Parts: sequence; C-alpha cells; structure tokens
Amino acid sequence: MQHQIDKMGSHGTDKVLTLETLNPNVKLMEYAVRGPIVARANEIDQEIKNGAQKPFEKVVKANIGDCHATGQKPIKFIRQVLALCTYPDLLDSKDFPEDAKSRARRILGGCRGASIGSYSDSAGVAVIRQDIAAYITQRDGFPSSPDDIIMSTGASDGIKSILTLLLTGKGGKDQAGIMIPVPQYPLYSAAIAEYSAYPIKYYLDEEKHWGLEVDELRRAIAEAKPHCKPRAIVIINPGNPTGQVLTKANIQAVIRFAKEEKLFILADEVYQHNVYAQGSEFFSFKKVLMEMGPEYNTMELASFMSASKGFMGECGYRGGYAEVINLDPEVRTQYLKSISAKLCPPISGQAVMDVVANPPGQGEPSYELFIKEKEDVLSQLKKKARLVTDTFNSIEGIKCNEVQGAMYAFPQIFLPPKAVEEAKKNNKAPDAFYCFSLLEETGICTVPGSGFAQRDGTYHFRTTILPPLEEIERVLKHFRTFHHQFLEKYK
Repeated sequence: MQHQIDKMGSHGTDKVLTLETLNPNVKLMEYAVRGPIVARANEIDQEIKNGAQKPFEKVVKANIGDCHATGQKPIKFIRQVLALCTYPDLLDSKDFPEDAKSRARRILGGCRGASIGSYSDSAGVAVIRQDIAAYITQRDGFPSSPDDIIMSTGASDGIKSILTLLLTGKGGKDQAGIMIPVPQYPLYSAAIAEYSAYPIKYYLDEEKHWGLEVDELRRAIAEAKPHCKPRAIVIINPGNPTGQVLTKANIQAVIRFAKEEKLFILADEVYQHNVYAQGSEFFSFKKVLMEMGPEYNTMELASFMSASKGFMGECGYRGGYAEVINLDPEVRTQYLKSISAKLCPPISGQAVMDVVANPPGQGEPSYELFIKEKEDVLSQLKKKARLVTDTFNSIEGIKCNEVQGAMYAFPQIFLPPKAVEEAKKNNKAPDAFYCFSLLEETGICTVPGSGFAQRDGTYHFRTTILPPLEEIERVLKHFRTFHHQFLEKYK
C-alpha cells in the first residue's frame, strides 16, 4: 500500500511534472503569434480537408512573418549555394553558375571535413563570420571584427543568449529589469517571464506614428527602479508589430538615454532590408553609436540579424547572427562559454547568412537575376504596405499608422461596447474575441493586439502583408465586409 502511495505521489499521480509542479515561469510564458487563435486556425484547416463546409475556401495565415508559407518564392542564388553545400558532388555540374560554386567552396572550405554535416565552432564558421563582418563594415562605414560576430539559430536564439548574460540570479528588487517596447514582439515578454526577470514596459506613441519618446523611457525606468535593477533596453527597428522606422535623431536620443542609465543596448534589426515609406531610412545602432564619437562608441551593444526576414524569408533554415561589441574581455569569455553548451547553430542556416552577406557582385553571372528577384520581393512588399495602410484607414472604426517598414500592419479597432461586453461573457480579451470571429467567418488568421501588449482601453490586431498582392486584395475585401457586419451586429 505504501509503495502504491509513493508511486502515485501526494497528488494521486505518478507524474513528476504536473501543472502544480511545473516551473511557474513556463506557465507565465505566452507567445501570441502561435497562440490559441492559430491552434483554432489549424483545426479549421483540418476540418476543410475532411470535407467540412465553411464560408471560405481556405485559411489565410496572416499571423506570422513566414514569407515562403504565404507564397514567396526562394531566391535562386541562395538555394543554389545551399544545394551545392548540401550535396558537393553538384560542384561538377554545369547546371550551376560559377559564382554559386565559388561561394559553396568557400563555405565548405571553412567546415571541418569540408562538410556542413560537421560541427562548427560555437560562435560559427570562421569564414562566414568574416563575410558578415565585411558586410557590416560596408553597410556602416565603420570596421566590424569577425570576433564580434556570433552565429545563432535565428535571431531569437542570439537575443536569448544575451538576455541570459544580463540576469542577476536574484529576486525582488535585485532582479534584472529589461526595458521592452509596448507593443512588442512576444519573444521578449516570453523570455523575460521564462528567466524570471522584470519587464520594464515603455509605450510607443501611437498618435506620433508609434514614436519612441525619451520622456516615456524616463517615466518607465523611474517607475521600475523600486522593483528591479534595470540592465538593458530592447529596441526593435524597423518595428514589430508596429512597422515604424526610427530616425537617426531618435536613435541618437535612445543611445544618450542608455548611456545616462548605464544600460546594455539590444538592437533587434532583423527587418533592416524592409523599409518602404518615402523619407524613411534604416540606420543601424552600430553606425549611429560610432558616429557619436568616443563618449558613446565604447558602450555595450548587441545587434541582431536573421535569414528569416528581409527579401530572403528563409525562416526554416534558422539562420541568424549577433554582432556584440565592447564586451568586457572576461565577460566575453563567459559569453563564449555559455553558447558552447549549445555546440553550434545549424551550418545550413549559417550558410544562408553567408550568402546574404556575400551576394553576387556586379559582373558575376548570377548578379542580374539576384538583383531582379530581390527588388521584385521588396517592391511587392512596398505596394502591399501602401495598400494595407490605405484600405484599413478607409474602413469605419479602424485607424492604421503607415506601414513604414517590417512586414506587418497593427491597426487600432474601435469596438462597440456590446462587443466588449460579449467578449467578457466569453472570457476573452475584446480584440481576441474580434480576431476569433474574423477567423471563423472569413478564414483570416490574425493576432490580437493583447498578445503584444497595448495601452489599456485600446484594441488592435496584427496582420502580415506577406500574401501575394491578388490574395491581399481579396483578403481585404472579405475583411471589410466582416468588419461592417461585426459593427452592425454589436452596435
């Protein structure tokens, strides 16, 4: 009998892990872009495949920035180099251009055993890090060192590796505080919850095109100081989910603030290729920091890039890197030790990042096609950014700031009081209630603004601008009809 009690445990189960014994930080984590609405979208997908009749033919996944899943074609040169790296026997084939072969030989020459099936150094393949450093040097006009380039499994892994360094290992008012924008990409709130750190939320100003105001940064950090030890500030530029692009003056102001408050800067710059609005331009934090001179250019900064966004959209390869500058040498040693436990990021993902950093040059056989494919992707995104912005702003009860960059619109929806009441009856956030209704009636899968955090009393949703132009036009037409009917139903 005692044996049976021991086996079953004090809660009548033989499981070590129950909801009561699970790490509480895991239960706190939320990741809205793959949350319950997406789970329901997948169920509807399966129902349609099983013959269920719906008022739409298919689910449109506008919840996540997965370019190829929404129809974008791979950039040919990237896939050629990856094919050659994966199956080197193709290096003898006449079907591949010489510039693709030369890059594959360079990457394979940097791999142990000349195979991408081998481990690399934990920081990444040396020749790839050299190419990325050269790319950053050319982009910014300031030198970049391969020793400062750390390859990662997508940008997300690189971001979490830096956040880990910033933890204090203490609780209460001594726990690490991380400044994050609101609205913000859920990776940050999820990681902060997982690591038991303190989120210092600073609000972007929707009335000023999601502007980043230093006065708001000062308010946020002053309110947080009694509860934590502020350690870092996260900036997403171009913005996700908000689509704004910071001006150089704005970046300078943020750097001065970080200097005053002795904060480590984490610059999420994965959308640096995705700038569409007239007058908008991407400036890297590294470039601006260096231009500001000796008082600032020794500050600690980690900037992040990914193969998943831009014109590439190679999400599945999980390629990314961090450029981490001005670390204390002893801290750098510990940082490299910490990433060594992961062995190394996928070599195929590293190879994608190499091609992004070292594309065909003028005069090489693949140059013209590469430029055409790249410009086609970005020009289509620019058209869709304008179309989505204009369409939302033409619909009663919706207001949408211009999509200046990135891959998303984040419109505000003004919901009738009866809709808010109905949402509460269904135990849902009002914008989640709206997004569930949108999904069930049109097949359009979006993410409610409550999944990204937002000012109390406001409601939003995030949608990608990734589907093909013809599909976006069709989706927006169905959306307009749904929205008018929703307002009529709950007016």
